Amino acid sequence: MFSLESKNAVITGAGSGIGKAVALLFASQGAIVHAVDLNAEALAATEEEIKNNGNDVKIHVCDVTNQQQVNRIFAGIGVIDILVNSAGISNIGRADTTPEQDFDRVFNVNVKGIYNALHEAIPLMKQKGKGVILNLASVAAAVGIPDRFAYSMSKGAVVAMTLSVAKDYINEGIRCNCISPGRVHTPFVDGFLQKNYPGQEQEMFEKLSKTQPIGRMAKPIEIAHLILYLCSDEASFITGSDYPIDGGFIRLNN
Repeated sequence: MFSLESKNAVITGAGSGIGKAVALLFASQGAIVHAVDLNAEALAATEEEIKNNGNDVKIHVCDVTNQQQVNRIFAGIGVIDILVNSAGISNIGRADTTPEQDFDRVFNVNVKGIYNALHEAIPLMKQKGKGVILNLASVAAAVGIPDRFAYSMSKGAVVAMTLSVAKDYINEGIRCNCISPGRVHTPFVDGFLQKNYPGQEQEMFEKLSKTQPIGRMAKPIEIAHLILYLCSDEASFITGSDYPIDGGFIRLNN
């Protein structure tokens, strides 16, 4: 089950965190993985780990906010069976404290970056008559989270784009879903704590972990397992859905 044998899978944000976990898992399931990231050093580390596991991967250094770069890379790949839009950034701030440049930066990566990938991948999927798209949204799209104005905006847009794509291409064999993770322990979290809470990293890590009713953050591989299912043939009847994977954050927080 959940074989991706010989399927071309493009994964953005594959240099770290959830995207890296997805790249490693998909490669182990037989996919021809195309790992995309802006960070060349992180991408090389992903490549090395996948190859050390006896699997193959092709890496592409790319700024997803640049449509010309995305077009060039996707055109070079030629055939895309699966697209996982995992590239994304966060931001701290409210509507009146978020500088315009920060708002634009979040929008460009989290919204335009996904649009650029969709814009280039969908025609290739239409040529083949089928394809699967999985977008990374967030619980922030469904629940008010303090000081996450721009980030929440961007993830709400991801859900809306997912539904639009699922509707528009349902008769062309293309499925599109998104998932909404709660807090996931990635290198981003560690860097965020070091930057914003120096000397209090462990205390704040535990505090953030406990905001999930389950009492901890997710591991990237746990998110990757859901993505694998939704991108596999076993999920062939699922499209236009947003799946929370949040340790009970949305429904159980009172």
